[in-house]
Amino acid sequence: MAESTAGQVLVVEDEPDLARLVSDYLRNANFGVEVVSDGLEAVGVVREYSPDVLVLDIGLPSIDGFEVLRQIRSFSGCHVLMLTARDDEVDKIVGLSLGADDYVTKPFSPRELVARVQSMMRRARSSPTAGGQPVDEPGSGVHEVGELVVDEAAREVRLAGAPVMLTKTEFDLLASLAAYPNQALSRRQLLEMVWGGGWMSDEHLVDVHLARVRRKLGEGAANPRYIHTVRGIGYRMGGRS
Repeated sequence: MAESTAGQVLVVEDEPDLARLVSDYLRNANFGVEVVSDGLEAVGVVREYSPDVLVLDIGLPSIDGFEVLRQIRSFSGCHVLMLTARDDEVDKIVGLSLGADDYVTKPFSPRELVARVQSMMRRARSSPTAGGQPVDEPGSGVHEVGELVVDEAAREVRLAGAPVMLTKTEFDLLASLAAYPNQALSRRQLLEMVWGGGWMSDEHLVDVHLARVRRKLGEGAANPRYIHTVRGIGYRMGGRS
């Protein structure tokens, strides 16, 4: 993949006209773009070139987008934006549960797709607000909650000394919570911190991704050690539920 100041995007789409449209808009936004139309080929390209973002359709030759996502999540934490059919809630939930970061529904605006890819690339977390007032800034780039250590600078998570493999979005959510220990953050605040807010409205994204983080930390919602659900609000790192 060619170098680009904005980042590298792999578009996996077997409809030539749509693939061309998406890639043209991304290139105009200064992204380096590679296009493939086959699911197995996509897995190989991700493994070889490690793109920053994968724009992934579900209906593909050889293996579908869900299987592509399942396979790459065994070795890659790249951002994944899935292309789903209009109003197909099942596709959205399955994709998110397998590790997709976000989705757009067909037909979609190419400009919106580019905006979502750009937001993924930025991921510079802004401070959340509570009641219109800024929340206190976090004090350190390394956060420890019991045996859990979240190192923001190194983008590493360790549990009892063992590394925990998270996707980029999962890490950003966990780091956002860890930066404000014992403080309840709403789903909307977390969306703004991780996805950038504004154009994003689906708070269900937060629930699905944090459910994956909990599983990787070996805990459940019923008896959490680290990520607590705050009824009617959102989530809190540490403290009593």
